Amino acid sequence: MAENKKKCRQYSVEYIRYGFIPSPTNIQLPMCLLCQQVFSNEAMKPSRLKEHLSKIHPDKASKDAAYFQVLKDQLAKQSIAKVFARKANQAESGLVASYNISLLIAKSGLAFTVGEKLVIPAIKEAISTVMERDPSPVMQAIPLSNDSVARRIKEMALDTEQQLCATLRQHSFSVQLDETTTRDNNVLLMAYVRYMSERDVAEDVLFAKYLSTDTRGETIFRALSDYLQENSIPIGNILACATDGAPAMVGRYRGFATLLKERVPHELTVHCMLHRHNLVAKNLSPSLHQSLNTAVKAINKIKAHALNDRIFRQLCGENDEAFQRLLLHTEVRWLSKGNCLGRLCELFTTVLEFLAVTSSTWQIFSGR
Repeated sequence: MAENKKKCRQYSVEYIRYGFIPSPTNIQLPMCLLCQQVFSNEAMKPSRLKEHLSKIHPDKASKDAAYFQVLKDQLAKQSIAKVFARKANQAESGLVASYNISLLIAKSGLAFTVGEKLVIPAIKEAISTVMERDPSPVMQAIPLSNDSVARRIKEMALDTEQQLCATLRQHSFSVQLDETTTRDNNVLLMAYVRYMSERDVAEDVLFAKYLSTDTRGETIFRALSDYLQENSIPIGNILACATDGAPAMVGRYRGFATLLKERVPHELTVHCMLHRHNLVAKNLSPSLHQSLNTAVKAINKIKAHALNDRIFRQLCGENDEAFQRLLLHTEVRWLSKGNCLGRLCELFTTVLEFLAVTSSTWQIFSGR
């Protein structure tokens, strides 16, 4: 025998008199307007609905259908408001996530297109695979196109600059300037500031801008003065200035430091620390200078040639050395010479073996 199908009761508009409407999630289930409790389909009977109203809400048992209709309209408005609020919260959260991801992209130094080419597919894969949910709403709420990421980074950079300028308006600071010529023969002026921030010394980049023509002290001073004036930063807040000792910076009559001291008499001019390293490195004792040159020549013979570098790495591996590469020195940073000499001492035995082998090979091929 075939099983009897369970009867499914349908909602009637008459049930509004008892304070019941169809459930928003399932129209086959009744829901009380007063306590918003949802009942089973079997409870969709006038007697059951009236019994609930009289026992649970006796003070509303005498209300007519018009009263419950008003409650129904209010509930509908609240539901619509909740939907819009939920969408607004989702859109706001997506915007915050877009800014945070754009900040990560900016810190990584990657192209702005990585957002739509890598981040979005990765988030989509994680939501669909791990959470087993539809990723479409999340993807639509997080804009990460190339233009969106560029706009976010620009806005955050502008906000960071405004916060820095606001701090410099209220606190004294020191400034360091240096100019360099790029490959396309443009002159880039960079300015750094140091100031006290919550009992700690903070350092930030103030600006980096191209100079249109020359690099004289007047031009550099005008660039700094115009920037401070545009951002309402008092030039009198400058306590000290670090320069590289170039004539354009420390010239007696028209140098940058001289022009700055005319405006800020209490300002202190100091020499840049990195350039002090360079000065110290150029004034070594004759014996130490000769030893350093010998070590640098040996390092350059190995490190500056690709074939020698590869053979040396192989030899270090055979000798079970802790390191497989030598370090090149730089003329500006004095301490880097100490680092390269330290590495040379650690690999000294292997370096001697390599130089002995290469010298013998060269003598064989040269016929000596």
